[in-house]
Amino acid sequence: MTKMLRYSGQFCHRSADLNDLDRRMIAPAFVEEALDSLRRLGRPVGPALQRAGLPSAVTQPVSAESYGALWLAIAAELDDEFFGMGGRPMRSGSFTLLCHCVLHAETLGQALRRALRFMDVVLDDPRGALVVRDGLALIELSDSGPARSAFAYRTYWIILHGIACWLVGRRLPIRLVDFRCAEPEQGADYRLFFGAPVRFSQTCSRLGFDRALLDLPISRSEDALKQFLQAAPANILVRYRYDAGTAAVVRRKLGQMPPTVWPNFATLAGDMRSSPSTLRHRLHAEGQSYAAIKDDIRRDLAMSKLADTSAAIADIAAQLGYSEPSAFYRAFRKWTSRTPDAFRREQIAIAPHG
Repeated sequence: MTKMLRYSGQFCHRSADLNDLDRRMIAPAFVEEALDSLRRLGRPVGPALQRAGLPSAVTQPVSAESYGALWLAIAAELDDEFFGMGGRPMRSGSFTLLCHCVLHAETLGQALRRALRFMDVVLDDPRGALVVRDGLALIELSDSGPARSAFAYRTYWIILHGIACWLVGRRLPIRLVDFRCAEPEQGADYRLFFGAPVRFSQTCSRLGFDRALLDLPISRSEDALKQFLQAAPANILVRYRYDAGTAAVVRRKLGQMPPTVWPNFATLAGDMRSSPSTLRHRLHAEGQSYAAIKDDIRRDLAMSKLADTSAAIADIAAQLGYSEPSAFYRAFRKWTSRTPDAFRREQIAIAPHG
């Protein structure tokens, strides 16, 4: 497996005030699911844990680097970069070939279609398709038999999403995640991991993002790919940060003030010495909008405040700029498929107890 997968990371987009260590932590349940790929074949898990520098019993979150090292160790043991969960093994080196396959695509949409064809050939099952519907681009997975585990679908999307983010040089916000399988015991970890509405027991496994992102151009060189595979910066897979472009500037400006005093679009454009039409065009070219950026920041702040403070939900709603708590409840349900109360209870339940 390529060095990139040392940093098997999270899609979860958490609050900007969390430090990098917080962003890089992987729930112990995901470690156990990775180890299950060895247990299913009757192989010991100790050597893989040792190679990854992990204890024999993982009870606390681990770093993305440690989790990625475990992924590498398991892939080497099985000669399968997909944890033995596909119709055929994803032999070592497949990920590198996949990157070369998509490198010279002109747009993200073209790259994803190539990537899905490649994965179909390599894995055979599940099979993926890119479907555009209702303003969303959906990566839909179909199985020839019973539903796979949530961990299998998650692994598939980590690979595709990680490559896609690197190809366009930015994080691709996820709008929905559906699993064909039933909700596992660690369903709360999956919701935190993706930072998007997650549903289980659906008719099809799918991951969706804004359709406009398919038109983003790709301009990556062979040298850039070599660096990508050699260094694989963790922020690509942990959470590819908006560190360049117009959207990054907007995010930084909004991050410097509370949501209650965010400017309207015309005022923001003036502050950026741009006309509203020009600023709107530049954001659209990056697959973004002012409303979507504000929505992302509010979601991050909401999750952070609910998890890390005991503030009343009505107070959090007011701090985020909602005139009524009911509006905040509707927005939070859209983001996580949970009420704020249910989300907070889940965080309390999974928090480590000293």
